[in-house]
Amino acid sequence: MEEEEKSNGSVNNRDGLSAIVVGGSLGGLFVGNILKSLGWKVSIYERSPNELKHRGGGIVLQPDVVDLMRNVGIDLSTSELGVISRNRTIYTPDGSTKYDQYAPQMQTSWNFIFNKLRKNFGDEDYHQGTAFASVKKYGNAIVAEFDNGEKKQATILLGADGTLSTVRKIVEPEYKPDYAGYVAWRGLVPENEMPEAAKKLIGDFSFADDKGSQILGYLVPGKNNDLRPGQRDYNWVWYRPIDEENELQDMMTNIKGKKYQYSIPPGQLTKKWHQRLLDDAEILLPPNFRALVRTTEQPFAQAILDSYSQRMVYGNILLVGDAAFTPRPHTAASTAKAAGDALVLGQLLKESKDRKSLTRAFAIWEDNRLEVGRQLYEHGIRLGSSLMLG
Repeated sequence: MEEEEKSNGSVNNRDGLSAIVVGGSLGGLFVGNILKSLGWKVSIYERSPNELKHRGGGIVLQPDVVDLMRNVGIDLSTSELGVISRNRTIYTPDGSTKYDQYAPQMQTSWNFIFNKLRKNFGDEDYHQGTAFASVKKYGNAIVAEFDNGEKKQATILLGADGTLSTVRKIVEPEYKPDYAGYVAWRGLVPENEMPEAAKKLIGDFSFADDKGSQILGYLVPGKNNDLRPGQRDYNWVWYRPIDEENELQDMMTNIKGKKYQYSIPPGQLTKKWHQRLLDDAEILLPPNFRALVRTTEQPFAQAILDSYSQRMVYGNILLVGDAAFTPRPHTAASTAKAAGDALVLGQLLKESKDRKSLTRAFAIWEDNRLEVGRQLYEHGIRLGSSLMLG
């Protein structure tokens, strides 16, 4: 972060409380909608020029996410939130059932949550294709600068730009997430295109475990949040070790030679790595999941990263969601944690009107969310270690 400059008349905040949110995905929309509901002037900046609505897969729906959406005035009926699975079922590699217990749970799609939040926030203050570059302090305010030369002043700046956060790199220059040693292969298959061998998975939250391998899957809403049987999607996630030094960057290089750092989007996987996925499925997966992976037209992959924070508040710059802590996906809590970050912040800022009360609210918020983040971080590592070691 650049050094603080003295305030002059042109940068004083005269328009009340305002916030710049860096990152326009779920974490940014959670906190952006919360602050906007409190009467703050909020501007969200998303660096990607492309629509984000098709980037996600399935999400286990947690109460914090529902609470946040209802808090900001999004009208939700329980029937439209997602798909309820009946049982938790674990299959052995030969396809026999190892465990089966009634445990109803709701799953939804990343797209559903994103679209609801994006529509609620509106278009006027959501800036697509604008990358954050730097920030300066001016007295009690900050001024952010973006790659297109735009400058924006606000009371606070929130880094909601994910595990590879640019904001965090500015406030913590030595920051670098740790690769956990394995990736999550992912895919979505329309329910009406599921092969016969995979149809027994419909309706349950299913798993298949082996040493160095775990695949799981469940139904999520289909296109346009369609919840009708036959019109939904089946979401699967398969955890597999990938060597960082010899394999990861090759895997993250797409069909045109473009290199991604830690994730490769749908449709970008090379033939070599798609075949590797299919070959591993033949060896490690039971027939139901094996058939599902074979049917997936555009699998994609995300490296599993660990990110831990000692701080979340740097004066009037805050880190939220994965920019602060990245829980491993086995916790099913990354999205919920980002929603919780926003909910608790909103509760504490309701009565905060001046610098002193804001500072006090930020300190209380940081103590609360650091503890939550640490617990999820440690829990995720325990789960991941157990998983990869069988």
